[in-house]
Amino acid sequence: MATLPIRQIGPLSVSAIGLGCMNLSHAYGTPPSEADGIKLLQHALDAGVTFFDTAAIYGQGTNERLVAKALMHRRKEFVLASKCVLDVQDGQRILNGHPDAMTKTLDEALVRLNTDHIDLYYMHRLDKKVPIEDSVGALVRAKEAGKIGAIGLSEMSAATLRRAHAVHPIAAMQSEYSPWVRNPEVAVLAACQELGVGFVAFSPVARGFLAGGVKDANYEAGDIRNHMPRFQEPNLSHNLQLFARFTQVAKAAGLTAAQLSMGWVLSRSETIVPIPGTRSIAHLDEDLSAAHLTIDPKVLAEVEAIFAPGAIAGPRYAAAMQAQIDTELLPEEA
Repeated sequence: MATLPIRQIGPLSVSAIGLGCMNLSHAYGTPPSEADGIKLLQHALDAGVTFFDTAAIYGQGTNERLVAKALMHRRKEFVLASKCVLDVQDGQRILNGHPDAMTKTLDEALVRLNTDHIDLYYMHRLDKKVPIEDSVGALVRAKEAGKIGAIGLSEMSAATLRRAHAVHPIAAMQSEYSPWVRNPEVAVLAACQELGVGFVAFSPVARGFLAGGVKDANYEAGDIRNHMPRFQEPNLSHNLQLFARFTQVAKAAGLTAAQLSMGWVLSRSETIVPIPGTRSIAHLDEDLSAAHLTIDPKVLAEVEAIFAPGAIAGPRYAAAMQAQIDTELLPEEA
């Protein structure tokens, strides 16, 4: 079995690159077959990944069941993370940070995951109708009951992190971070460093964009990029020109675009753990290879120049989706 370098997320030691499991069941059109999903998850574990990230909302519980079927017979070999607050009730997506709702989601997740303990459990989003102190309190009680090991937050601001951390130490903040999504640099990365909170970077290759997975705006039905401004025209053509420059920098450095994007995220701090998601074993191996690379600072500076502030066309989220996000905006998005 292969090994990867180790990084620390709060009290948890994990592989320097984890696996985001979402797109095996959710958000990018037709998911792969269960057999193919299981094969990829087991390959990741064999390749040295010891950090697997799922959530109740992914495939309406399907993803948690897939992770259980693929990996739970090897439970001692990995750190398991899942999420609450976003869930499905009576067939409808809900955002509910009330302690009772969070407890219900957790108890149902434990059944789906075929376990009595989740190592890292996140609030998937901030429910602005419920004080963060009340929501975190529910997770503190779950920890005291032995149901979870550590508490995390996802897509939240530095101010919210500080309020939550005052209730109970937060182990991890998860948010989108890549060369073309720099919102964490506004405030939350610094707050994580100050408070000793690990940072988990989802979409480190920009939802496939910085791995060459986007050529045009013809996405499959059910693909969330259909509703993301920077993946739509006229923004996309502009952004693809940036990607062409990025690819040239990668090629000159002897890297693939995905390796450069992953390597850039890894280089930002030893406390950052990226969790790329993919349906391809070849792409997974390409992503994981970045854990063993040392990239010349001059190359990283070229990446900075390409994605300088204001260079990217289009905001990260459409307005309706942004309304459910607590993260800081960049000056050009405000």
